[in-house]
Amino acid sequence: MEYHDPVYGFHRIEDPLLLDIMNSAAMQRLRYVLQHGISGLLGVTRPTTRFEHSVGTMLLVRRLGADLAEQAAALLHDVSHTAFSHVVDYVFGGHDSQGFHDLHKAEYVAETDLPEILAKHGYDWRWLIREDEFSLLEQPAPALCADRLDYFLRDAQDLGLVEADQIRWVLSHLAVHSGRIAANDLTVAQWLAYTYIEADEASWANFREVGLYELTARAIRRALDLGALSQQDLWGTDEQLWQLLQGVPDPELQRQLTLIHPDTGFIWDDDRPVFRISTKLRTVDPDVIVNGQLKPLSTLDQAFARFRSDYLRSKSGKWPMRIVAPDAAASQHSP
Repeated sequence: MEYHDPVYGFHRIEDPLLLDIMNSAAMQRLRYVLQHGISGLLGVTRPTTRFEHSVGTMLLVRRLGADLAEQAAALLHDVSHTAFSHVVDYVFGGHDSQGFHDLHKAEYVAETDLPEILAKHGYDWRWLIREDEFSLLEQPAPALCADRLDYFLRDAQDLGLVEADQIRWVLSHLAVHSGRIAANDLTVAQWLAYTYIEADEASWANFREVGLYELTARAIRRALDLGALSQQDLWGTDEQLWQLLQGVPDPELQRQLTLIHPDTGFIWDDDRPVFRISTKLRTVDPDVIVNGQLKPLSTLDQAFARFRSDYLRSKSGKWPMRIVAPDAAASQHSP
């Protein structure tokens, strides 16, 4: 397969295991599950798919020398994401951890075509979905790992925070040391750390996007409470779930859906919030190779350590959100 990735360029994928995983029904579903959930569906963010991110993560671990098993694990790492991705974490109260897909990965994969495909190639699917077995793919935050790096580079490019030549520069200074991804240049580590926080503020923990996630979660939760949706419906595609919600004959749910709109306004209001909501905050503290040893950037750059700490403190806690309906929000901005 000739595959073009907007981050890593053209690659040829030839191994039968990887091709069979990519062509599986479970993986093909991810072509219709957006990385940014409802904000991607509404056009607030670029409609990057979980499929793109999964293949990108595989290409990154391969670039870093991962064996075939870790490449397969990279492809599979997000296969259990529901429609609207992390919106489901808001549905079930996991705003700050955002791990619903990991908690349900085994039960989801067991019901797909993947166990049979992987067994054909001599692999136990239960092992390949254990991300803690693969040190390039996953590391506890805030360390670098391929998953974190890929979605960062992909989103930073879409957000206009990084150019193609900067991506090539960063990739050329990533190295593997003691089974972990690290920067072999202090300047690269600093750029990664600061730009990652920019991306978090611009998108992953952005006030408006968090508001849209919470509104969508409340609509989904109402549909579940009404019995109009089942949890199984969550593992379809974004468009399928959106259409199911649109078809529920419940006035309150339909009122909620009208607020899930690009023109809806979100205002910080301690006095009259519609809801108070927190979210997962994402930062990295890259390891840097210094004299043959791994040193977290925060131990080498005290200014960054303070900046990261201040950022996390400033964004922590529950944000009081007042919602301004689309028509009202539009009128506020009209001449």
